Amino acid sequence: MSTKIIAASAAAASMSLFWASSALAVTELQWWHAMTGANNEVVDTLAKEFNETQSDYKIVPVFKGTYPETLNAGIAAFRAKQTPAIIQVFDVGTGVMMSAEGAVMPVAEVLQKGGYTFDKANYLAGIVAYYSKPDGTMLSFPYNSSSPILYYNKDIFQKAGLDAENPPKTWPEVWEAARKIKTSGAAECGYTSTWLTWIQTENFAAWNNLSYANNENGLADTDVELQFNSPQFVEHFQSIADLAKDGVFRYGGRTSEAKNLFLSGECAILTESSGGLGDIVKSGMNYGIGQLPYYEGDGRPQNTIPGGASLWVFGGKSDEEYKGIAEFFNFLSQTQIQARLHQVSGYLPVTMEAYNATKESGFYEKNPGRETPIQQMMGKEPTENSKGVRLVNLPQVRDILNEEFEAMLAGQQDAKAALDKAVERGNAAIQQALGN
Repeated sequence: MSTKIIAASAAAASMSLFWASSALAVTELQWWHAMTGANNEVVDTLAKEFNETQSDYKIVPVFKGTYPETLNAGIAAFRAKQTPAIIQVFDVGTGVMMSAEGAVMPVAEVLQKGGYTFDKANYLAGIVAYYSKPDGTMLSFPYNSSSPILYYNKDIFQKAGLDAENPPKTWPEVWEAARKIKTSGAAECGYTSTWLTWIQTENFAAWNNLSYANNENGLADTDVELQFNSPQFVEHFQSIADLAKDGVFRYGGRTSEAKNLFLSGECAILTESSGGLGDIVKSGMNYGIGQLPYYEGDGRPQNTIPGGASLWVFGGKSDEEYKGIAEFFNFLSQTQIQARLHQVSGYLPVTMEAYNATKESGFYEKNPGRETPIQQMMGKEPTENSKGVRLVNLPQVRDILNEEFEAMLAGQQDAKAALDKAVERGNAAIQQALGN
C-alpha cells in the first residue's frame, strides 16, 4: 500500500473519529428538584420528552429531597462552586435567591441568550409578578405554581350524613363538618392540613385580606415587621388548637406529610396544594374539590398567592449551557406541554394560552373543581395584603412558626402565645438577616 493511500486512510479515520466525538458531545444539564410521587414521574417524563426532541442537550433530573433540603443543597453547591444548571426552589426561597447577587442568571436573560424573547403578557400575571423584580424582569421560570384548595372524601361525607356535593365554604363550616365526621364515627379525624405556614398563615392572610407583615408583606421593602398575631389569626389558630385537643384535627407535619392522612382515609377533609392532586387521583379515592375556606367579611374572599416552585438558573455557566436551558424553558412553555402539565398534576398553567386551551377543550366542565385554584388567584386584583410574601429569610421564619405551632398543638401554649412568640422571634431573625 502506498504512502499516499496510508495517509488518506489515516486522515479519513481521523475525520470519522472527529465527527463521532462531535456527535457524542451532548451538553448535559442537571435539573435538581424536590418532586415526589406522581409529580416525580411528571419531571422524568418531561426530561425524556425534551431529550428526544433534539440531540444537542440532555436534561438530567436529580431528586434532592424536600423543598427546604433542595434549597440547602443548592446553597451548598454554590459555596462549593459545583452548581447544577437548573434548581427548583419553592416559593419561600424566592427572597433568598433574589438576594444572592451574582449567584443566578435571570431567566429573562437566559431566554435572550437562546434567541428567545420574554413577554410577560403571555403568562399568568399573578405568577409572573411573584417571580419578577420590581422592574418586571422575570428572575425564574414558574414551573409548578399552585394554589391551596380543599379536598374532601365524598364517601366519608355520605357516611357522616353530610352533603357530598356541597363542600364547606367557610372555616366555621369546616369546623362543624369536621366535628360531625369525628362524632359520627365516619372517620378517625375530621380535618387535617399540609403546610400550616403557607396555607394557614400566608394564604390565610391574602385570602382574608389581612396583613401578614408591613411594607406589603416584604414586597415593598426588606425591612419588615411581622403582623400575623392580630385577632383574626389568633381566633383561627385557637380553633385549630381546640379541634386538635378533641382529636378532630390531626397534625401531619410541617410540609406535605398530612396528605397521607387523607389518602389513607384517616382524615376526611384536607387543605393542600392544588399540586397534590396527582397522588389523590392515583389513589382512586372518591374525592371532591372546594375552594380554600375563608371567614365571611366585606370583600372576602380576596385572592390566593402562588405556592409551588420555580426553576432558577445558576450564574457562571457557558453560553452553550445557557442556550440549552433556554431551549428547555421554551419547550416547557409550549401550550400543549403546559396544558397537559396542568391537567395531570393540578399545578396552574403558566401561560394564558394553556389556560384558554384547557378551558376551550371542556376539561373544567368534565372535571368540576379543577379551575378553582386559578379562579382563586386571578379572581380579584391583588391588594397590599395579597400580592405575596417575600422575606430575606422566609424559610427561617417558617421554621420559627412551625416550632410555635407544634408547641400549641401539643397543648403547651394557646394560639395567642404561639403567634406572639413567633412574631417576636421572627422579627429578631429578620433584623439579624439584614445585618441590623
